[in-house]
Amino acid sequence: MNMAMNPAMLFKIKSAWDKFVNNHPKFPMFLRAASATGIKEGYIIEVKITDTEGKAICTNVKLTSSDMELIDMIKDMSSNAR
Repeated sequence: MNMAMNPAMLFKIKSAWDKFVNNHPKFPMFLRAASATGIKEGYIIEVKITDTEGKAICTNVKLTSSDMELIDMIKDMSSNAR
């Protein structure tokens, strides 16, 4: 898998992230609060999605070292969006 991204794609991702943050300002605040307590490898993140009819699905992930790299990137993006 080629991990290189062209600058145009990075700009699109940044633009989409900025729009997401504008639409959901509490999410980056949540990430900052969670990271302030020190998200660490081995922690479990749970995600629940509820549709408009009330049906819910839920999953969780146990964080690995590579997950921590992604979380650090997301934190950097959210701090740059302020």
